[in-house]
Amino acid sequence: MAFLNDEIKKQLEEIFEPMKNEVTVALFATKELCETCEDTKTFMTEMAEVSEKISLDVYDMNEDATLAEEFGVKRVPTIVLLGENRKDFGIQFNGIPGGHEINSFISSVLEVSGAGEELPEVFAERIAKVDKPVDIKVFVTLGCPHCPGAVAKAHKLALENPNIRAQMIEAQTFSELSDQYQVSGVPKIVINDSEELVGNQPLEMFLDAIERL
Repeated sequence: MAFLNDEIKKQLEEIFEPMKNEVTVALFATKELCETCEDTKTFMTEMAEVSEKISLDVYDMNEDATLAEEFGVKRVPTIVLLGENRKDFGIQFNGIPGGHEINSFISSVLEVSGAGEELPEVFAERIAKVDKPVDIKVFVTLGCPHCPGAVAKAHKLALENPNIRAQMIEAQTFSELSDQYQVSGVPKIVINDSEELVGNQPLEMFLDAIERL
């Protein structure tokens, strides 16, 4: 099943035109016990076809367990966005970034390629001061119009500081994890399993929560 028609592909070609550096989409999947792995692979294959600067590497979670551990991949399907020279910025999508989440995927690819927007100095300074490991989970559903904004902000934080890692988690695909974190509304943002935010909060709220850790 194709996800992108010719019209959407043409739009994506234009959207990805500003990309500066190459981006590798590292997809971790399995051949068994994964309902959405094949769809995610098809979707990412189509995405990689719209720009010469996007490449797709597919890995098996079991056969490539060492690499999965290196990237901090714990579930399938998971997408890790790698920058120039395969640099890992700690940016992940757990589950297929379809529906509204195509917007956060596009935004994150542009950011990783070096074509993102500069942050206001006041935010850049606060992010630079983060000197402890920070893990941001953003639980989403694909029909949620407010979720991509929260994912994009979390990924921007990871891009700006190597101490920060951020992952989109599709709540329905990973329902057990959603139950564990008591996700009743999305986007739900969990930072280091101790700070929680609900809704597409401004970047300042992310930073306030991180600074409380």
